Amino acid sequence: MSFDLAVWEGPIPDGDEAALSEFERLMDLWQGDDPPPDGEPTPAIRAYVDALLSRWPDITTDEGEASPWADGPLLNNATGPVVYFAMLWSRAEDAATFAAATAKAHGLVCFDPQSCSLR
Repeated sequence: MSFDLAVWEGPIPDGDEAALSEFERLMDLWQGDDPPPDGEPTPAIRAYVDALLSRWPDITTDEGEASPWADGPLLNNATGPVVYFAMLWSRAEDAATFAAATAKAHGLVCFDPQSCSLR
């Protein structure tokens, strides 16, 4: 079981409903068999993922054995202006708190799809 977060570039939505609408729009880019149209992560999303990995290494590395990330490489979950990633349920509380604070520090939007709310 995992806990997911979505982080993206853009203006802070005016509440949870607006955030949910934007999240759904972004996730629609992933529907179907084609890769998302935006391609490589933007510099801001890449910097955000790098900041996450500076705290807990990628699970695909020897140092990442105790990492909270549910899959890897973590950067593979990013495309264009958005990253959608999962954390191990057992580590989600600490990791999600750090991920949300890091998103805020980077000027990004952090959304929790489980509760349909901004973080």
